[in-house]
Amino acid sequence: MAQRADLRVRIGNLELANPILAASGTFGYGVEFAHLVDLDRLGGFVTKGLSAMPMAGAPAPRLAETAAGMVNAVGLQNIGAKAFVAEKLPALRSYRTAVIANIFGSTVAEYLEVIEVLEGAEGLAAYELNVSCPNTDGGGREFGVDPEVTARLVGEARRVSKRPLWVKLSPNVTDITIIARAAEAAGADALTIANTYPAMVIDSRTRRSRLGRLSGGLSGPAIKPITLKLVYETCQAVGIPVIGLGGIETAEDVLEYVLAGATAVQVGTAHFADPRISEGLVKGIERLVNEANINFIIELRGGLHR
Repeated sequence: MAQRADLRVRIGNLELANPILAASGTFGYGVEFAHLVDLDRLGGFVTKGLSAMPMAGAPAPRLAETAAGMVNAVGLQNIGAKAFVAEKLPALRSYRTAVIANIFGSTVAEYLEVIEVLEGAEGLAAYELNVSCPNTDGGGREFGVDPEVTARLVGEARRVSKRPLWVKLSPNVTDITIIARAAEAAGADALTIANTYPAMVIDSRTRRSRLGRLSGGLSGPAIKPITLKLVYETCQAVGIPVIGLGGIETAEDVLEYVLAGATAVQVGTAHFADPRISEGLVKGIERLVNEANINFIIELRGGLHR
């Protein structure tokens, strides 16, 4: 009998059973999917973004399908960090899978407030800083478009956090490696590449946006080739693990990101079509690794031939 493929990966000091994680904003707080998916089969999942105070989010409609993906304008709706700790986290502690809390704010102080609430609770493996949010201290610029601003936020978060810090970068920059290096130098343990791309969807009959807002973020298969390149470039530029995120629907997609240098991946938009897809991808990559006669999936990381 052939040896079963070892899918374990390490992101800093955190070991995951496999490289498949569910992405923030597409998997609720995890508990909502527990009746559909064996959460312990996943490497982990990232919660909906958490802010210091509850947020109502954007007006409906929030999602619009496109030819090769989806445009969303959810507006970071969430119950707030304190309610998450009280209402969602207790149920998550019964699972072995890694739970990563995505956090955001409009000021550095707001990010730190969320971390301080979560630091006092058990059951989280890491934090993912969403730096694609407007920085009101910086005149509306995103935290993730200026390396100095990124470094300041990550450095302050590193100071108050005992847990690993992942930083979810925006693709909407001239050179993502500059931001990536700044985050690494400030203390990031890993980078998630990348968030959605600015996009619009218009209804020609009503002459209005098909969203409740004028624009939103594009995700899905359309962005995979672009994000794959960003992952490759970032992996060449930094020494910390990179988690690839963008357009993953098949086990082959996962291995493409791994070959580009990613240690793990996050699955997002595909959950809207198939809530069980992440669990299926674990089985799929196990099959592909076995077929390649490789014992450890990590052997494929960065294996792109030039």
